[in-house]
Amino acid sequence: MTDVSVDAHEAEPGHWEIAVGGEVDLENAAAVEQRLQDVITNRARSVVLDLGGLTYLDSAGLRSLFTLANRLELLQVGLEIVLPADSPVRKAVLLVGLGEIVPIRER
Repeated sequence: MTDVSVDAHEAEPGHWEIAVGGEVDLENAAAVEQRLQDVITNRARSVVLDLGGLTYLDSAGLRSLFTLANRLELLQVGLEIVLPADSPVRKAVLLVGLGEIVPIRER
């Protein structure tokens, strides 16, 4: 299995910070998506998703990000993505237009 980490903590009630690191690909994207879904069902009001630790993100991982964004929108939960300028996955995330539906900041 590809190495990936998903570290989540509730910074304050209802406000979650989630850091995803390693590689997200077809092999583990469903598990990563499930972990993210588990966090947002805990009465989240806002989520900051830090992708700064990602070294690889394929189309399955990108689909998971869109799925998360859509689900949070339906639940009226705010989402912001942190994606450093030098991130190896930044180009892919911006190319597919995720920044058009979710605010993305560098840090």
